[in-house]
Order: sequence, then structure tokens, then C-alpha cells
Amino acid sequence: MTTLAVLQPGYLPWLGFFDQVARSDFFVLYDDAQFDKHGWRNRNRIKSAKGPVWLTVPVLHSGRAGQAINETEVDARSPWAKKQLRTIAQLYAKAPFVTHYLPEIEEILLRPWRRLAELDNALSLRMCQWFGIERRLYLSSELNVGGDRNGRLINLCRHFGVSNYLSGNSAQDYLDVAAFGDNGISVEWQNFSHPVYPQLHGPFVSHLSAIDLLLNVGPESAAVLESARAGGRIAR
Repeated sequence: MTTLAVLQPGYLPWLGFFDQVARSDFFVLYDDAQFDKHGWRNRNRIKSAKGPVWLTVPVLHSGRAGQAINETEVDARSPWAKKQLRTIAQLYAKAPFVTHYLPEIEEILLRPWRRLAELDNALSLRMCQWFGIERRLYLSSELNVGGDRNGRLINLCRHFGVSNYLSGNSAQDYLDVAAFGDNGISVEWQNFSHPVYPQLHGPFVSHLSAIDLLLNVGPESAAVLESARAGGRIAR
């Protein structure tokens, strides 16, 4: 059985994103979906002593209502990347693996990005490599596959010749499972169990950017991500 997963691009994504990449044979970034201003396309959270802190990439949105993610431009009028790097360096100064990953994060963030999706995709691809996930990230905008909300996903499954579609649980509100079945495609719900691992700054906080795991656990991060499929065991 071969599996397809489809997710919108995210900025420094959380662990559930990489779980879907790892569990799929084909992974599509839905980059021509509409940009959601208060979603995860241009922001994510890391941890401080006072709780989660947002890292947000400023984007141009005035007069651009309805723009697609791959049309959304980074607002380069402020030194946002340098500010974020200072924040990460300060909050993770005592993290065991900050010197292992931060230089590469810095190199990527400081490139002169124009399109948000290109920034998101570069970070996601590098993070996949850190998690030991060797997978091509296809872009929906380049596949010439159409259809409505459910139909396009079914057509993407047909395009790749898969028999299983892996979906996050939040899609249960709209995914037409029967329509997938009528096309010979099973639907598998992700049912992601967030792992618990050593963190800085007090009690454990879940659903942060996956860089929190990488900076704290390093090369063992892949094993921690794998543990999510076995009930999220604590990494010692």
C-alpha cells in the first residue's frame, strides 16, 4: 500500500508535520491554497521561561486579500530574521545542540527571501534531513491537478497512483471519506501522539516548532519523532 499526504507549507513546522512526511510515500505541499493570515504559514512558537514565544515572518498583505500562499511575499522592510535569530540564540543558549543547528538555520533565514513559500519549503526540507527523512516535497502548484476541496485530493492520489491517503485528524470535519472509497482509496487518520522529551524552561510544552526538539535532543530527534507512533514515550 502506498500513501500520499498533503499539507500546506508551514514556517518551522511542528512535529506532526514531519510525522506525516515520514509516514508517506509521496508528500505534497499545498502551496497554492489561500494564505491564512492567522495560521501557521508565516509563524510558529518556541519556548521561553514565561511560556511559548511567537516567531513571525512579516508578509505583505495590504490590498492582497485572497492571495495564495505561493504568491505571498515576505516584508523585507524590517530586520525580522536577525531579531528571530537573536531570540532563538537567547532562549536556547543552554540547549545541548544549539551550536549544531543554529548556524544552518541562520544561513537559511538570512537569505534574501521574496516568497514566503520558498522560505518555508527550504526550512522544511532541511529539517526533514535533520530528522533523517529522505523525501521529495512536491508542490501542488506544479502538478497541474485540479478539483474541488475533496476532488483535488482524490485526483492527487490518482496522480501518484496511491491507494491510501494520510490526513490530519482536523480534516474529519470536511473530508468526504466515502468519495475516497468510491475511488478505491482508503483514508488513514494521523492520530499523532505528541512525544515528551527534555526541554529547557520548566514543565513540558507540546506543539512547538520542531526546532525545539532538535536544539534540545539533537541526533536523537528522529527516534523521538518515531516514538510518537508508539504512544509518545518520554526520551531519556
